Amino acid sequence: MMISLYKNASIRMTLEKKYLKLSDLATEHIKRKKDAHKGSHGSLVVIGGQDGMLGALLLATRTALLCGAGRTYACAMASNVAPSVDIMYPEVMYRSFDKLPELASTIDAYVIGPGLGQSAQAIAWIMYCLQQPKPLLLDADALNLLAVHTFLAEAIKLRQAPTIITPHPGEASRLLNTDITHIQNNRIASVLALAKQVHGICVLKGAETICADADGHYWTNPTGNPGLASGGTGDVLSGLIGSLLAQGMPPIEAVKLGVYVHGAAADALVASGTGPIGLTASEVALKARQLLNIWCENTSI
Repeated sequence: MMISLYKNASIRMTLEKKYLKLSDLATEHIKRKKDAHKGSHGSLVVIGGQDGMLGALLLATRTALLCGAGRTYACAMASNVAPSVDIMYPEVMYRSFDKLPELASTIDAYVIGPGLGQSAQAIAWIMYCLQQPKPLLLDADALNLLAVHTFLAEAIKLRQAPTIITPHPGEASRLLNTDITHIQNNRIASVLALAKQVHGICVLKGAETICADADGHYWTNPTGNPGLASGGTGDVLSGLIGSLLAQGMPPIEAVKLGVYVHGAAADALVASGTGPIGLTASEVALKARQLLNIWCENTSI
């Protein structure tokens, strides 16, 4: 079956190749109206941050806040060092896992995976998220667990709500039970196979990140540079896309805009003399906010 998916993807890639362009991206969903309030821009939950990996959760939630989510909730896996507040960004609201179901009716999107770990609790919360009728983005260890546990892979196929996965080549290789070299030599076929496998959207990260949906459409991202090859930039991307989902963007539009602005932020920083050496994920998040505001003000976009 996997071979046939690759063959079909290879046929389609010559017919539908398309690079993302700023002029084609949807920004109208995140423009602020004069009568807007925090409830107008959605609520996002981000789950992750095991012991030693809390920074991943902080990066994702801070980015979600900076990029426009009306309310951003963090659920940390860390047992001993989980904060009750983010001192740098106290606007992010921390909730314990037992309180999360109480919020369910008010949540517009979920992100799970940044710094999640692979514990039994992590598995339980992946299953919880898979059962929620809201857009869901899975990244990092959520994908590694998905590759290992068949019942999670089956549960994701049963979802009616939008599902997005954002693997790097290593995670993609585990999901497709192959090696990284094969993924890198067949990036288009791989991203199409993964989108079909989860009945959703896949973002295959790397040089020229590719977004694909389950219907065989894909887009290659022209933005970005080697400065993004540093820790935490994937967590920023997850928080960015999650924020756009919470604000009501159609999932594929949220993915395309998120991927494009993520790379464009890195490009703008390098052009101004910040990076590529030493470019940090936190700097990318701040620049992404600036670009989104500039683009939303441009009525021609």
